[in-house]
Amino acid sequence: MAQISLEGMEFYAHHGCMKEEQLIGTRFMVDFTLETNTQEAEETDDLVKTINYQSVYGLVKEEMKHKSKLLEHVAHRILDRVGQQFPQIVRAEVKICKLNPPVGGKVERVCVTLRK
Repeated sequence: MAQISLEGMEFYAHHGCMKEEQLIGTRFMVDFTLETNTQEAEETDDLVKTINYQSVYGLVKEEMKHKSKLLEHVAHRILDRVGQQFPQIVRAEVKICKLNPPVGGKVERVCVTLRK
């Protein structure tokens, strides 16, 4: 088994419960980690035998474009989308952080992590 991680993906998106968040948007950081069997890729040096992390990035990017009120909903969509594209994934985790969230005080980020 191997673990593949995409860390610190940054997006500007329009997620949030407040109307202003959906209109103006803000910055988000996303980490995605997956586990899969990479034995064939290790032996053959063939990209087709593993999970192409560029493709994973593209799926995350597409899902971040769709507005949601809750980070939990975005994370769920990302896990489902990547899992459908790559059924050989054994385990996956996504962490989405909203930077400078509007909570009435100074907070660097608020994060949601989901695992499947």
